[in-house]
Amino acid sequence: MIVVICIIGIALQVASSFVPDYVLPSPVGIWHALVTLLMNDPMHIAITLGRLIVAIIFSMATGVVIGLVMGTSKRIGPYLRALVIVDTGIPALSWMLVAVFWFKEPESRIFFILTVILLPFYALNVYEGVRSMSSEWLDMLESFRPTRWQTMRYLIVPHVVPYVLLTTKSVIGYAIRMVIFAELVASAVGIGSRMNFAQSTFRIDQVMAWTFVLVVLNLIFQWLAGLAEKRLLKWRKEAMVR
Repeated sequence: MIVVICIIGIALQVASSFVPDYVLPSPVGIWHALVTLLMNDPMHIAITLGRLIVAIIFSMATGVVIGLVMGTSKRIGPYLRALVIVDTGIPALSWMLVAVFWFKEPESRIFFILTVILLPFYALNVYEGVRSMSSEWLDMLESFRPTRWQTMRYLIVPHVVPYVLLTTKSVIGYAIRMVIFAELVASAVGIGSRMNFAQSTFRIDQVMAWTFVLVVLNLIFQWLAGLAEKRLLKWRKEAMVR
């Protein structure tokens, strides 16, 4: 990671020497802009971070429930799966425009946009996790005559935990991009709105600085997801390819 960052920094320094600062600033200029933003606009970072965490947690909880119902209910599952698949075919831009018409408050708009975009990832992956479960495990558990709740608690839910964690690690970067787009369209506060302001005032150094902040947030979220994976799946032995 450090090597990649150094290479990007060197490439920026070399490229910035051939073009004006308003086209591509030097790493030093980006650093100064970053320090200024962190000192003057920490509130916008906190707002974006809060929106992102709330949306991911809600989408995860709701998506897991929907995915479990899709995978275990023959009566309701097919209809929910069809609804989720239809949702995945609707472009994010359409949801953003619809949210502007449907909701008055910016927070409601952004929460709605992120939820309808992230929730299908969890629902479909949990559904696939239930489908991939070994039938032999289910037959063995049913020999003890468990209730439906016990089957969920002791077999199905533990089995889909890796799918939930994998989905979280996969959608973090996508969620960060979506919250920025949502803030740009539907809010006057947050990193997305500040990036829009920097673009309108031709401050490419601030745009690059905000981009650096988003990359750091992505790395932090990925690290936290990996830490949760190690804690919750410490019983799972990793396969080493020789």
